[in-house]
Amino acid sequence: MDVTDETFYAEVVQRSHDTPVVVDFWAEWCGPCKALGPVLEREAAARDGIVLAKVDVDANPALASHYQISGIPAVKAFRNGQVVAEFVGAQPPQAVAAFLDGLLGPSAGERLLDELRERGDQPEVVAALEAEDYERALDLLLDQARAADGEGRDEIRRFMVALFAELGQDHPLSSLYRRRLATALY
Repeated sequence: MDVTDETFYAEVVQRSHDTPVVVDFWAEWCGPCKALGPVLEREAAARDGIVLAKVDVDANPALASHYQISGIPAVKAFRNGQVVAEFVGAQPPQAVAAFLDGLLGPSAGERLLDELRERGDQPEVVAALEAEDYERALDLLLDQARAADGEGRDEIRRFMVALFAELGQDHPLSSLYRRRLATALY
């Protein structure tokens, strides 16, 4: 589907709370865009549960600016209202397929929550994640990272990186806690 400045929020951001939405930022004059477009369309159509949206950057410059599109084609995947994965440039079908497959199934945060439940540890972190209180979960993990050493620190870092992926790398909590984690680890 084609989306515009006016329809982007409803068709992409809101819809991504229910299903992954992949956005292809393209332009009519762009040769690599014309090569990638059919590959994206074919691979997205082959998978249930992924919506493909297309944004003409020339007709929608505000969106291109907001999402810092500096080269096209640019593809961004949205989950829960956030960009969770992206690539720039034409890609071969296998790479596009792998990109889309990575959006299906549980998210990084869902996998982390399942792992912590299965292990039976980190009950406070589990409770925070179940309540979608990501700031509390990150606070708890950061405190543990400061106190841990060696393998324990690596594991806490892995947990926090999974939460950054869940939130999206540009989310304010990801940015804040990524800096705090770097300070605690180094």
